[in-house]
Amino acid sequence: NFSLLIMALEGSNITSIILNTSLDGVSNVTNITFSPYYQHSLYVAAIYTLAYSFIFLLCMVGNILVCLIVLENRRMRTVTNLFILNLAISDLLVGIFCIPTTLVDNLITGWPFSNTVCKMSGFVQGVSVSASVFTLVAIAVERFRCIVYPLRPKLTVFVAKLAIVSIWVLAVAFMCPAVVALTVEKVPFHYMIYNNNFNQTLPLYTCYENFANPRMRNVYTVVLFAHIYLLPLTVISLMYISIGVKLCSSVFANKEPHLANVTVQEGSRRHAHPRVSRKKIKVIKMLILVALLFMLSWLPLWTLMMITDYADLDGNQLDLLTSYIFPFAHWLAFSNSSVNPIIYGYYNENFKRGFEAICPVVCPRPATKRFG
Repeated sequence: NFSLLIMALEGSNITSIILNTSLDGVSNVTNITFSPYYQHSLYVAAIYTLAYSFIFLLCMVGNILVCLIVLENRRMRTVTNLFILNLAISDLLVGIFCIPTTLVDNLITGWPFSNTVCKMSGFVQGVSVSASVFTLVAIAVERFRCIVYPLRPKLTVFVAKLAIVSIWVLAVAFMCPAVVALTVEKVPFHYMIYNNNFNQTLPLYTCYENFANPRMRNVYTVVLFAHIYLLPLTVISLMYISIGVKLCSSVFANKEPHLANVTVQEGSRRHAHPRVSRKKIKVIKMLILVALLFMLSWLPLWTLMMITDYADLDGNQLDLLTSYIFPFAHWLAFSNSSVNPIIYGYYNENFKRGFEAICPVVCPRPATKRFG
C-alpha cells in the first residue's frame, strides 16, 4: 500500500485528502479537516470577552439586587413583584450557567466541556427562557384581570406562588427532550490545530441534540418556537392591547363634559381616578417594555435556529453563522437578562428607593447619608 497526502486551504480550515491505494489498484479517499483551536483573532476574541463580561456583571449585580429588594421588604411582596422576583431568578440562571459557557464555546472550536456541562447548559438555558416567557404571560394576565375587570377578585400571593411553581414545572417539561437528546460526540476526520507547526492536534467534539430520527430535531424546534415564543407573544400582545384600550377609554371618560355636573363627593372620587390611572399607566409601560425587549432580544436567535434547521446552507454559510452571527444573537438574547433591573429602577419608585437603600450597604461610603 502507498498513500498520497493533498492539502487544500478552505477559509480558516485546512482539508487533507488522503489517497490510499492498495496493490490491487483499489483506492480509498479520506478527507480530514484541520481547524484552528481558537476561532478568532486576539482582537475579535477581546471584543467578545468584553461584551459578554459586561452583560454578565450587569446581570448578576442587577438581578441579585432585585431579589434582595423583594425578599427583604414585606411591602414589596405583591403579586406583580413576586412574578418580577421569579423573572430575576431565571435571569440569574442565565447569567450563571449560560453566559460563561457560551462565551468559551464561541472562542474555541468545538465543545470544550464535558457531556454533563453540555446537557446542563442547554437545559438550564431552555428552562430559564421558558420560565421567563411564561412569567411574562402571567404578569400580563394578572394586569389584565386587575385593570380590565377590576371588580373581580384579585390574585392572592398564595395563588401567585402556585402559578410560579406551575411555571417552572411546565418549563422543565418542555425541555426534558432536550436534556435527553443533548450529547457530546467526536466529529470524525476533524481535528483542531493547537499550534502553527501542525505538530499538535486535538480531536474535535461537538455538543448537539442527537435525536434517533433527525427530523425530530426540526419538529422539536418548531414546537419550542410555537410554545415558548409565538403563542406567548400572541397572548401578551392581546392582554396589553386590551389593557391599553381600557385605560384609554377610562381616561377619555374622565374628560367628558357631563362630569362637571356631578356632586362634590363624586367629583372628589373622579378627581382621584386620573391619578390612579397615571400610576397604572406607568406600571403598564414598564411591563410592556420588559415584554417587548424580551421578544426583540430573542427574535434573532430563534430566527437563526429556524434557518439552520430548515434552510439548505453550505459550509461557508454555516461557518459565518457560527463564528459571527450566532455569538451576536446569543449576546443580544442574554443581554435581556441584564436590562430588566435597569427598567425597574427607572419606572418603579419602590425599586428605585430599594436600589438606593441597598447600594450604601453593598458599596459603603464614609460620611454619606443612607437617604438623600
